[in-house]
Amino acid sequence: MRRISFLVSLPLLCAACAPIGPDYIRPAVPDIPVAWKTEPGWLPANPADAIPKKEWWKAFGDKQLDELEANCLKDNPSLKVAVARLDQALAESNAHAASLAPTVALSANASRSRTSANRPLANYSVPNSSTVQNDIKPALTVSYEVDWLGRVRRDIESARASAEQAAADRENVRLVLTAQVASTYFQLRQLDEEIGYVSDSIASQEKVLDLIRIRREFGAASESDAVTQNALVESSKAQLELLKNQRKQAEDMLATLNGVPAASFSLSTGSLPAKPLAIPVGLPAKLLERRPDIASAERAMAAANAQIGVAKAAYFPSLSLSPVLGGYESNGLSNLISAPSLVWSVGVQASQTLFDGGRISAGVDFAQAGYVAAVANYRQSVLVAIQEAQDALGTLHGLEFARQKQDEAVRDQNKAYEITLLRYKEGLDNALTLATVQQSQLSALRVQSQIRGGQFISAVSLLKALGGGWQEGN
Repeated sequence: MRRISFLVSLPLLCAACAPIGPDYIRPAVPDIPVAWKTEPGWLPANPADAIPKKEWWKAFGDKQLDELEANCLKDNPSLKVAVARLDQALAESNAHAASLAPTVALSANASRSRTSANRPLANYSVPNSSTVQNDIKPALTVSYEVDWLGRVRRDIESARASAEQAAADRENVRLVLTAQVASTYFQLRQLDEEIGYVSDSIASQEKVLDLIRIRREFGAASESDAVTQNALVESSKAQLELLKNQRKQAEDMLATLNGVPAASFSLSTGSLPAKPLAIPVGLPAKLLERRPDIASAERAMAAANAQIGVAKAAYFPSLSLSPVLGGYESNGLSNLISAPSLVWSVGVQASQTLFDGGRISAGVDFAQAGYVAAVANYRQSVLVAIQEAQDALGTLHGLEFARQKQDEAVRDQNKAYEITLLRYKEGLDNALTLATVQQSQLSALRVQSQIRGGQFISAVSLLKALGGGWQEGN
């Protein structure tokens, strides 16, 4: 009984031992700047506390965008793939965790056999005879690998880190998809505004063309004036067709992101929100807590680190409790459950590799190299995150400055058009001058719309670079 007690308590004693291999410590990252590099005078507003967590797109206040984002999160195939991979990783983690528990199996064997009378003699003084007999044997078996070096614990640690990495990957796919929906949506709304400007300009240009034709009938305008203005109208119509084609492509992209066929998807025309977001970006170090791709890279490091311990454990003997068997064996059911029919066995098995041609060493080298690669990938993820946030922040600042200048340019072009049209009616300017001013006015309006659209797209890029929000928990 003392021996049996020792064998039963052996797994508990081994579990208390420190597992082999290095304990995971997050490595140092590149020097994080204490603040973002921005131009003086740009002070973002404070965030609104009512913005829901993890739904950063609602900060734009566009119900159509909210609906598109909801459909994307519900039906996008890429996100469903990420969710399925997370489920797989969780299942695999649970399977590895089960290795700490013993395997218990119930078996039953019933047979009836006949031995040969002509079989080789076991005793030359006693002849063989033919025998028919039953063998009934129900049994309960228990097997267990003793984790005396912590190999199983390191394996579980790696599997759990991989599952956490899969969860971060799912969040990263979610962030990338929702950012792509928002960017494509704002691009489409920018095209809607440009299409509106070009359509209005065509209507205005056609009115001027009608005016020139009337003046030509009275000899106040030449054929060249009519041809010049008509060329401007046709050029603007060509621009309109190109813009409509670009809008259709953006609409098709939104359809794919929403998980529906492009041919059955349409979006009514609209406009950009009145004002772009003012995003307080916080400190650069917050990226390490917020970005799911950084979290994924960090969990990959933890998983790779645990695999070093798993590989090193192969240097040492493996120890397992051989099947602990308990049950009954009898040649009949009547005396099966009785003391004489009781059978049992228990034992310990150890094995040690003596020569493998360097396979174990190669496995350790492979695991260590994997960890080095994971560390490098983590540091690269941090550098890319800081770059993306800094670029988006700089772009937003530049676009705000450009928008202010372009607003002035649009006001001047509108005023120039009014003056030139009046001068043309009075005969002080020719049709070529008027057409040039009209084209400049249209270009200024389109650039204004492009800058506004760029502001919203850059705001989305900044929110994505910040991990999908700027508040704690976002």
